[in-house]
Amino acid sequence: MARLSGKSALITGGSGGIGRAAAALFAAEGAQVVLVDLNEGLLQDAVQAIGEEATSYVVADTTQPEQVQRYVHTAVDRCGGIDIFLANAGVEGAVSTIPEYPIDTFDQVMAVNVRGVWLGLKYVIPVMQERGGGSIVITSSAAGIQGTAGMSAYVTSKHAVIGMMRTAALECAPLGIRVNTVNPAPIETRMMRSIEQMAVSGSGDASATVEEAKQDIARRIPLERYGGPEEVANLMLFLASDESSFCTGGVYMVDGGRSAGPAR
Repeated sequence: MARLSGKSALITGGSGGIGRAAAALFAAEGAQVVLVDLNEGLLQDAVQAIGEEATSYVVADTTQPEQVQRYVHTAVDRCGGIDIFLANAGVEGAVSTIPEYPIDTFDQVMAVNVRGVWLGLKYVIPVMQERGGGSIVITSSAAGIQGTAGMSAYVTSKHAVIGMMRTAALECAPLGIRVNTVNPAPIETRMMRSIEQMAVSGSGDASATVEEAKQDIARRIPLERYGGPEEVANLMLFLASDESSFCTGGVYMVDGGRSAGPAR
């Protein structure tokens, strides 16, 4: 029997990278999946690739309460309820020291990565409670448990959602709702390409390349490579499924050993 048979899943940031990989895996395991993102073209591509029988989408800004309520209500209308909520939408912001970091960029990162997650919890939890329980998985990052020079907004936001998750786990346990974070890094996604490019642009070295930046990051990982979105999705599937029925309030790393310490 499929691991998510008969369940419905709502995924923000669902049009690419980790969100799309999770959507494909959840659908393959029997879930009805509703994807949320801002780019309708990418959402359409994801639904067509995964299959319209199991997936649909909503275009929405996760930082706006009215739009969050709309995507939650749409998921309920289409699927009859929400069993799984993957709060995955996120942005990386800039690579810059704190004194030089643009204030508007800091505000944008906090809006998407923190406010957007909180709004999702605010409107999904009551729906899950009516359903009798469920699983909430929040995408944090390895940056949520350590510092990274030049990425103050992103690091702050990913620390914040771990605290939010722990609070939600305590509040939701009596409701039969489990809440956990998955903490990846670095993963082969658009976000990492952006971070690599910003690192090269800010290095002051005219001969530096994006590929060299990627190799430098990979060398610091004990497994000596980037992870794939599917590898993150596999952990998300476990936490979304009933196999993790005694798991809540947890911080789950999928980072090639990076958080254990520096590579030799």
